[in-house]
Amino acid sequence: MESTLLTYRLLARDMTRSLSTKAAEKPVALESSYYLKHIGKVTSIDGFLKDTRLFTYAMKAFGLEDMAYAKGYMRKVLKEGVTDPKSFANKLNDDRFKAFAKVFDFKGLGASATQSAEAGQKVVDRYVRQALEADQGASNEGVQLALYFQRQAPTVKSVYGLLADPALWKVMKTIYDFPDAMAAAPIEKQAKAVKAQFNIADLKEPAKLDALLRRFSAKWDVAQGVDAAPVLDLFSARTSSAASFSILNLKYGG
Repeated sequence: MESTLLTYRLLARDMTRSLSTKAAEKPVALESSYYLKHIGKVTSIDGFLKDTRLFTYAMKAFGLEDMAYAKGYMRKVLKEGVTDPKSFANKLNDDRFKAFAKVFDFKGLGASATQSAEAGQKVVDRYVRQALEADQGASNEGVQLALYFQRQAPTVKSVYGLLADPALWKVMKTIYDFPDAMAAAPIEKQAKAVKAQFNIADLKEPAKLDALLRRFSAKWDVAQGVDAAPVLDLFSARTSSAASFSILNLKYGG
């Protein structure tokens, strides 16, 4: 397996080029062309759901491809929208559904919901990024996780958001050596352990986010048996010691 660190750095160094290359690939380009040609003609929720190719593309763009079959479920998400705090999407513990309903705002915009830039080119941009991440994951899960973290982590508002997202949490666990057993602790104590090691504000600073991802990639490579000797200095005894102390506090109620 190729180095996660090297592959991630090559992709991230010029993300615009990486995305342009992916967008130009024939399967992606064909689906994107179909989407852009037809999405603006959709004037209702039923019309959106009826065009399976169009709807599936949109679902993939939001990382919801596994739910593309659940059209009744998604009809409810779209019908109730996100304006009402008690709407179906707002009650779900997954922000992807809220984002989907916000972009395809049939509840608020009616027949013109699909004619905005948000529902057009920006959905295509999301799709291309998802395609890039998925393709990388086919050969190296670590690269997919790093790219996802780079994209999604800056939007997280609290450590609870990290704990709730399996992919984001997998990256955090790798960086800070949090054990699987930590999941058995009350969520408040899990959050306390994370806060003791990490400042959520760092996710919004590109340099600090990049440093976290370099550390993740190097540690992932070590765990996978990939030679990462040149970057082992990314870890320190101080970090491991602090993480261990935090976990002990979790275990004994400190």
